[in-house]
Amino acid sequence: MPSNTEQPSQINIEISEEVSEGEYANLAIITHSHAEFVIDFVNVMPGTPKSKVKSRIILTPFHAKRFMKAMIDNVKKFETANGTIQDMESVEIPFTFGGPAAQA
Repeated sequence: MPSNTEQPSQINIEISEEVSEGEYANLAIITHSHAEFVIDFVNVMPGTPKSKVKSRIILTPFHAKRFMKAMIDNVKKFETANGTIQDMESVEIPFTFGGPAAQA
C-alpha cells in the first residue's frame, strides 16, 4: 500500500554538449494560437539589417503559463540578490540600432 510520504519519481535530464553552450538572444517574439504558444529567440545585432531566429520553443498554453510564473519568480529572486533590473521602457534605443542612419 503506497504511503503519502513517497517522493515523486525523479526525471533524469541530459543535455548535449552543443545544447549546453546555449544561444544568445536579445529579442523574443511571442505568437500564439488556441493550442500553442511559439517563442522565437533572436539575436539582433546593431548595424545588421537582417537577423535569424536562433531557437524556437513551442509550448502548450498550460506550460506557457507555468513558464511565465517561473520567470516571474526567478526575476524576483535575481532582483532580491542583485538589485532592480532596468525596464526597457526607460532605456532609449537610438534610431540607428538597426543599421546606419538614413541620409537625405
